[in-house]
Amino acid sequence: MKQGNHSNSQQGKGHSSAGNRGEGKDRHLHNPIEDRLIPLEPLDLARVHSIDDLVRAMAKTAFTGRQLGEAADVLEAMARDEECFVVMTLAGAMTVAKQGLVVTELIDRGIVNAVVSTGALMAHGLVEATGRAHFRHNPEVSDEELYEQGYNRVYDTLEPEQNLDDVQEVMAAVLESWDHNEVMCSYKLNHAIGAHLAKHAQGQRGILKSAYEQGVPVFVPAFTDSELGLDTALNNRVRESTGRHKLRFDPFEDLEHFAATLLRQKRLGILTIGGGVPRNWSQQFGPFIELRHRRLGENVPLKRYHYGLRICPEPVYWGGLSGSPYSEAVSWGKFVPPSEGGKFGEVFVDATVGLPLIVAAVLERLDRDKKGNSARKTARVVAKK
Repeated sequence: MKQGNHSNSQQGKGHSSAGNRGEGKDRHLHNPIEDRLIPLEPLDLARVHSIDDLVRAMAKTAFTGRQLGEAADVLEAMARDEECFVVMTLAGAMTVAKQGLVVTELIDRGIVNAVVSTGALMAHGLVEATGRAHFRHNPEVSDEELYEQGYNRVYDTLEPEQNLDDVQEVMAAVLESWDHNEVMCSYKLNHAIGAHLAKHAQGQRGILKSAYEQGVPVFVPAFTDSELGLDTALNNRVRESTGRHKLRFDPFEDLEHFAATLLRQKRLGILTIGGGVPRNWSQQFGPFIELRHRRLGENVPLKRYHYGLRICPEPVYWGGLSGSPYSEAVSWGKFVPPSEGGKFGEVFVDATVGLPLIVAAVLERLDRDKKGNSARKTARVVAKK
């Protein structure tokens, strides 16, 4: 009976219904060249003579290698777009991991125009900028022993507590000279720290020092979640105990200054390392402006990021912001979609691997063009003579 009913049920339903039972279909094989598919190429190390050669070759492979190569193209596009204002967001222990000078180079080259960071990353960067060091962790020494010896462990690296005491001395000098009538916020404080370093740490390079010298604002949205915040809190307790005015900290001054700065720009790009508060705070610029327009009736342009590049190994399925793709942020009005010209790169790799390779490759490209332009100018001058 089942067989008979099954047979009758198929009458008149044709080939498409048969496919519902799991049968295959006749395939019409396409020519990939006619379909304009992009062929991959073997990574030939014999043809690699520079970091840029390697990264370009990786872009023609697959998996994370291709992601990294394509990410370099996005950063290059941001760097070459003279009308693009680039925000770099930093999370994780990047300065402990000795990536601070990579960020510093991006600032000095004018590629990064604003920084949004965790406070811890800036505090550990101050360790470098004042000539102190971080050290390798010996796994044979337990964390209990490290605590007793005054060593703070960050994965495979040690931050001596003495380093942070030295950072506190820098903070004390900056905070003691602060006018209590001026409301403090993170970008103002980081500017003052940078000015102090420019004067007293002239032989050292660092993020805050370069940011001060290049006029790049540095924002720390979760300011109290850091050594910088704790040092400020301690300074206020000392002020209070000695009958002096406490310093007032207003994070909304950061938000308003960040928004006003971005509103003045023609195009926006974001270079994100990790995720966390720095990424979300920076990306909320678009929704903040939209709410001001829609709820308050302000006459402000609805701006979004045109470029985005993030380096973060966290996968999307954990549900955290750090792993969320740019496509999700498009739905929030934070990014221009690719269909409207948005250009994005996402690399799922440890930033201590991805960031140096990407930045080094892009700097090689920019330097090569400068040399080429200089040579062409010289040739024209010689020809005129």
